[in-house]
Amino acid sequence: MHDAAPGSMLRDGMVLLGAGLFFVLLFRRLGLGATLGYLVAGAVVGPHVLGLVGDAESKMGIAELGITLLLFLVGLELNPSRLWRMKHEIFGLGLIQVTLCGVALTAVVWLFGRFSLPAALALGLPLALSSTAQVLPMLQSAGRLRTPFGERAFSILLFQDLSIVPLITIVAALSRNPADANAPPGWLLAIYTLIAVGGLILAGRFLLRPLFRLIGNLGEREMFVFAGLFTVIASAAVMEALGLSTALGAFIAGVMLADSPYRHELEADVEPFRSILLGLFFLAVGMLLDLNAIAERPVFVIAMALALIATKTAVISAIGMGFKMTWRSALALGLLLSQGGEFGFVLFAQAQAGYLVAPEAVSLFTAIITVSMATTPFLMGITRRFREEPVAKDQQRDGPTADGANAIIVGYGRFGQTVGQMLSMQDIPVTLIDTDIEMIDIAGEFGAKVYYGDGTRLDLLRQAGAADAEMICFCMDGDQIQPDTLEGVHEAFPKAAIYVRAFDRRALVKLKKGSADYVVREVLESAVKMGRVALQGLGVSTADIDRAESSYRARDKERLRIQIEAGDIRAARSLVAAQQPWGNEPR
Repeated sequence: MHDAAPGSMLRDGMVLLGAGLFFVLLFRRLGLGATLGYLVAGAVVGPHVLGLVGDAESKMGIAELGITLLLFLVGLELNPSRLWRMKHEIFGLGLIQVTLCGVALTAVVWLFGRFSLPAALALGLPLALSSTAQVLPMLQSAGRLRTPFGERAFSILLFQDLSIVPLITIVAALSRNPADANAPPGWLLAIYTLIAVGGLILAGRFLLRPLFRLIGNLGEREMFVFAGLFTVIASAAVMEALGLSTALGAFIAGVMLADSPYRHELEADVEPFRSILLGLFFLAVGMLLDLNAIAERPVFVIAMALALIATKTAVISAIGMGFKMTWRSALALGLLLSQGGEFGFVLFAQAQAGYLVAPEAVSLFTAIITVSMATTPFLMGITRRFREEPVAKDQQRDGPTADGANAIIVGYGRFGQTVGQMLSMQDIPVTLIDTDIEMIDIAGEFGAKVYYGDGTRLDLLRQAGAADAEMICFCMDGDQIQPDTLEGVHEAFPKAAIYVRAFDRRALVKLKKGSADYVVREVLESAVKMGRVALQGLGVSTADIDRAESSYRARDKERLRIQIEAGDIRAARSLVAAQQPWGNEPR
């Protein structure tokens, strides 16, 4: 509706972002989630309601980068150990869910929608996918993401995200577009896919890892952002040039780096772009909704949305019970995944481009997915009472699984190594973070997995699992931790106890008034040990050495108390056992 006049991009951006901000805050307040807020905002400012913003197709082209980045982040989650541990749920539970739900929903669309069989497949198969963007935040806010229930839900969502690639291939094979008839045959595309995947894996091993190592050595954080985005876009571009799925390219790029030391840093750097572009994607989808077509057939939209929810709930609940879940947990899983998902919008657009369905049908089924997404929070709330497992007095609920770390250690030098090894000796899961590339490489030679990144950043700590960790240990060298940093960490992750290595007495006095649960001076115990050995070398009796240590510790503790209360390192000078040379303050 709008010509490409100077300033129109800024005006459109202002309108879209403003509408998105308003409706997302409103829908969050109502407990409906951000995805629906973006969809409604796009519909309101789009050409079919207020007409404030037009050219949704071009905006969709840019916004689809959000889907690409989402697949990259999904790939980053798939380190080999986790993938192997969850293989039965991902490739068993997930495969059965997508197949059975896809067949059942195709039958529903074919029987009641009066579509041809190819069109019913192009519409029914995408409806089997659920909304990763809606379900994962719900699991996180409920604290169930790392429980056995949450892991099963995540496994299904993960397989659904992976299945986007074969589903795109199926829709392309059904295409009636003459332009698609000249596309390479399926067997040649399969060869292209294998060559491209192999090439991307080799590039990741011999090009990307050395590149990120170089950037880490330079300490240029903004270059990590550039390199991360370059990795995603370059992988997607390679696949696009071969006529393959860009989503597959982004996913392979994530898997290439899932087991690298740079995983958490990349997640933290790419996540904001993914969130913004995915929000823009949903805004563009809302703008494309043909509300006139929906208004002409409201009964069809509501009836199909109810059929979608009922079918997926029934099928997923039955599958869950087949995997030895209780009927309550299976029903909860079915209701949680009963909605359509954001990848359905992508597949519907491809089906339209392949002349399988008309634009009006795409608008109708996009509205069906939107309605189904709106019902999920209400269904989970209404059914909470009878779907939750009863808990006996002597029975505990499911706790977090061992996949997440119980402790995060920031700084893996000589100090952090000792702390980490002692925790590991008690089989406590630990995530290690440091910025020293050379140390990370050396630690890897001894079997320690250390992730690259600035562990004082809240976004990186969140990616490393700090929300579920029991403790965070800051073991960095030097005076790097400030009280306001600890305050931010404590507010963001209130369940985690905070332990800090203080460089000296000044740092200890400064940090004691902060949010740390425990602060230790890094050289205190070794200095006391040397003092004891020195006294033994001078022939002092063990009893006198013990008295000297006890007296020193008592004086030091009292002096610290006074210094902390006064906020002055020079307080309680009379408690110093010996005059310090050159006026240096004792540490």
